[in-house]
Amino acid sequence: MATDLHRKEELPELTQRILETYQRLGKINHLGHCPLPNNSAVIEIVEDLQEVIFPGYRRRQNLHTGNVGYHIGDLIDALHDKLTQQIARALRHEHDLRQNVTCGGDEIDFEALGQVKAIQFLETLPHVRELLATDVQAAYDGDPAATGLDEIIFCYPGLEAISIQRLAHELYLLQVPTIPRMMTEWAHNRTGIDIHPGANIGPYFFIDHGTGVVIGETTDIAAHVKLYQGVTLGALSFPKDAQGNVIRGKKRHPTIQDGVVIYANATILGGDTVIGAGSVIGASVSLFKSVPTNTVVTVDNPSLKFRDATLRQTS
Repeated sequence: MATDLHRKEELPELTQRILETYQRLGKINHLGHCPLPNNSAVIEIVEDLQEVIFPGYRRRQNLHTGNVGYHIGDLIDALHDKLTQQIARALRHEHDLRQNVTCGGDEIDFEALGQVKAIQFLETLPHVRELLATDVQAAYDGDPAATGLDEIIFCYPGLEAISIQRLAHELYLLQVPTIPRMMTEWAHNRTGIDIHPGANIGPYFFIDHGTGVVIGETTDIAAHVKLYQGVTLGALSFPKDAQGNVIRGKKRHPTIQDGVVIYANATILGGDTVIGAGSVIGASVSLFKSVPTNTVVTVDNPSLKFRDATLRQTS
């Protein structure tokens, strides 16, 4: 017991050493009176949005035509306030980073800017619902194991990942910093599917199984595309300027045209890589160049050896 007490007396000194790192390693702490977007608040926004997109499937049940309007109206009103606050925080922080100041920009009404972008985003929700209705149908049409649309909405991680990405993508298009990525990384953690909010994805999109799928920021995916688990749509290389810094804003990820199917663990890399409409990319294929329309790309099967498992090797 005496030893434990002696060690506890050392904690103030340890605390001081930690505080000293806040000065030396300031890039990984945020201290000041201007708060960043709040992770818990952003997750709450996502969950509210899911309730709006798929009413009756999430927290609130027993909804009907007589009460759904009140329920969704309350959610939209709350979402307006939550989004306004979080977007304002993100905009102010981005301003501070660009201007190399702390809690600056007093001449800018970030709350007003946040409100404008919040309303612009909320106005996209009917369009997002239309896209997601096609995704639900694509999952049902593409998976013979699906018993109905309800099962897909309740259970399919691919639908959850794309629903959150489609919402985050609208914020991305509105140039809202940080928050779209917070949303998709939360979905990544929940589903194992990593879709950057910048990826442009057409209707009737289906990810079957999903674990390990990676879709990069500048990926373009057309309509009626189906991916299986482990697929990577990534960058081949990162262009750099004369000083060796990565050049941002360039197309680094592939383009997938209409009706393409990409099987498990395939890897397609590069901003100039185009997979032509109607093509099928087989399992474990690695592609760094474009594929014409209606092309099947596979890996030659390796030689397989079979033996009787009941036989025992004798010395």
